[in-house]
Amino acid sequence: MAGRRQPPASELRSVTMLNPYTSPIERIWYYALRIICALVLLFLVLPVLVIVPLSFNSGSFLVYPLQGFSLQWYQDFFNSAEWMRALKNSMIVAPAATLLAMGFGTLAAIGLTRGNFPGKALVMALVISPMVVPVVIVGVASYLFFAPLGLGSSYTSLILVHAVLGVPFVIITVSATLQGFNHNLVRAAASLGASPLTAFRRVTLPLIAPGVISGALFAFATSFDEVVVTLFLAGPEQATLPRQMFSGIRENLSPTIAAAATLLIGFSVLLLLVLEWLRGRSEKLRTAQ
Repeated sequence: MAGRRQPPASELRSVTMLNPYTSPIERIWYYALRIICALVLLFLVLPVLVIVPLSFNSGSFLVYPLQGFSLQWYQDFFNSAEWMRALKNSMIVAPAATLLAMGFGTLAAIGLTRGNFPGKALVMALVISPMVVPVVIVGVASYLFFAPLGLGSSYTSLILVHAVLGVPFVIITVSATLQGFNHNLVRAAASLGASPLTAFRRVTLPLIAPGVISGALFAFATSFDEVVVTLFLAGPEQATLPRQMFSGIRENLSPTIAAAATLLIGFSVLLLLVLEWLRGRSEKLRTAQ
């Protein structure tokens, strides 16, 4: 009716969020649940964020209150031969392990998704077991396997074990992407004369690329942050950034560690943003099919 008053926009938003017929108890629980969720999120994030201001402290100790603003610890990080060697090792090991995990994980996911054979569940459990087994057990087993071969302190053993740790993440993400994959597209390509390799390269891979890249990012983050396996398999020349941080905490607690941790936090946030973008792109591709 023309004479009826239109509710303001704030009331319309509250109506969409809460049913107007909810009881007072339900309204209290509605807001209490959101407050509890916010407190839990703060509890999880606050310990990570506390380290960031300390990396800009001009003092020599990791304590509050801050004594002043300074970038000297970042300067120490980039001017230190040990930290730069550790960063270089991380940038060698993590990309190499990611490439191996991405290749083997993608092929394993395609085989497990398309194939139906006895013991499929057992094979799936075995390939994702590195994500379930305690990493210290993986470290001990890897050392006992590679040490007799003379590869106990080498890039080879470190890259191979990091790749094994990253394979389950690739398998899970690619398998999830393949659940919505239209296999008629591959059959159509085969009917037009495309070989299996060509069909995979021109049809399958572009459509599952978001899942492959997401798994690769998870594998990269797993390798880049891994410290337990590195303690068993890496010598002084193969020490990665997390191991250097671990050694620094044990031997010489310096705010340079806070600077390194802040850089890792920023890197992790960047990875999360890329993963969220890939997730949205994967949803669009799945809808387009």
